[in-house]
Amino acid sequence: MRFDIVTIFPGYFASPFGESLLWKAIDSGVLEIHLTDLRDFSTDPHRKVDDEPYGGGPGMVMAAPPVFAAVDALRREPDAPAPHVALLSPQGRRFDAAFARELAGRPRVSLVCGRYEGLDERTREAGLFDEEISLGDFVLSGGEAAALAIVEAVSRFLPGVVGDAGSVAADSFEDGLLDYPHYTRPQTFAGLSVPDALLSGHHEKIRRWRRDRQLAATALRRPDLLRTARLTDAERRRAEELARTGDPE
Repeated sequence: MRFDIVTIFPGYFASPFGESLLWKAIDSGVLEIHLTDLRDFSTDPHRKVDDEPYGGGPGMVMAAPPVFAAVDALRREPDAPAPHVALLSPQGRRFDAAFARELAGRPRVSLVCGRYEGLDERTREAGLFDEEISLGDFVLSGGEAAALAIVEAVSRFLPGVVGDAGSVAADSFEDGLLDYPHYTRPQTFAGLSVPDALLSGHHEKIRRWRRDRQLAATALRRPDLLRTARLTDAERRRAEELARTGDPE
C-alpha cells in the first residue's frame, strides 16, 4: 500500500518512519511512504503557501493554487494507482478502527495536511478532495500528527506489518469492545497478583475471563460502544449488569 503525505514540514516524518514496525513495513516493501513538500508547488519567490484571509480576522489561510497543483501532480503521476485524496480536517469524518480497515483496502491514499486557519474554501468547492478525515473533536496545529496516526492505524491491517496477526484481531474496537487486561512476569508485584484464571492453563476459562473483562472495561469506560458491539444476548445482559454494578467479579 502507498501513502502520499502533502505537507509543509516533510522533515516532521523522518524519525517516526525510521523506527519500529513502520520502518520494517517500509523496508520490506509492504508500505510505501511518499512525502510531497507543498512549498515545491508555490509560485512565490519565498515559497509561501499562505496569505491573509479576505474579510480580515486572525491567522493565515493556506492558498488554493499550491494545494491544487500538488494534488493534480499526484493524480497525474504515471504508473501509479489513482490516489484516494483526503484532507485532514476537524470537519471530516471521524476516524476509527472500521475506517482504518476500510482505508487499508485501498492501494493508495493521499493525505493533505492543513495548517494555520485552514485551506482556502475553494479547494472544497471545486471537489478537490475525495473526503475529509478527522481524528476527533479537537484542533491540532496541523495535519501532520493526524497523518502519522492514520498511517500507523491503517498499516496494522496490512499483511506482514504486525508479526502476529492475532494481536490485531484482539485489539480494542475490533469486535466493538475495548481490550481485556494484560499481565506478564513477575507473578506478584507491589502486592498485586496476576488473576488466577490466567494461571490456570484452562483455555476456556481464560477465554471466558478475558471476554468478561472486555465487557467490564467497555461498560465502565466506553458504554457508548455497547450500542453497536457484536454481542450475544447473554453478553449484552452481562454488560448491562456491569454498567449498573461496576463490579467485574
